[in-house]
Amino acid sequence: MTVIVTDTGFAPDGFNGDFLALEEAPADATALDLPSDTDPATLTGRLDGVEAIRVDFPSFADGRGFTIARQLRLMGFTGRLRARGHVIADQYAMARRSGFDEVEISDELAKRQPEDEWKFRANWQAHDYQARLRG
Repeated sequence: MTVIVTDTGFAPDGFNGDFLALEEAPADATALDLPSDTDPATLTGRLDGVEAIRVDFPSFADGRGFTIARQLRLMGFTGRLRARGHVIADQYAMARRSGFDEVEISDELAKRQPEDEWKFRANWQAHDYQARLRG
C-alpha cells in the first residue's frame, strides 16, 4: 500500500486512472509513469490529454525527479504531477517548489516519518531562502 502526501497531510489516492510506463504507453495515454532518467523533451507534443504524470525517485539522494518536474511545468503541463518513491519529509518543500502536486510514499516510510513531519513542511511557499532574504 501507499500513502499520498499533500499540503494538508496524508490522504487517500484520489486518482482513479492507470499509470502506464512511458515506453509501453500508447500515444493517447492519460497517465504516465516516468523513470528518473527520463528526458522531458521526449514528451514534447505528447502532453495534450495527459491528466497525470508520476515521476519515480529510486533514492532520496537522486534529485533528477525535481528537474523533470520543473521542466514539465515549463513545457506547459498543468495536470497532476506526483513524485513516487524515496522522497523524505525534508524534501517535501523542494518537491512542491519544483512543481509536484503530491508525493506517493510507502506505508513503511509513512510510519518512520509521520504525517506531522510532512505537514511541518507544507507551508513551503513561506519557508524558502528567497523569502528569508526578502523579509
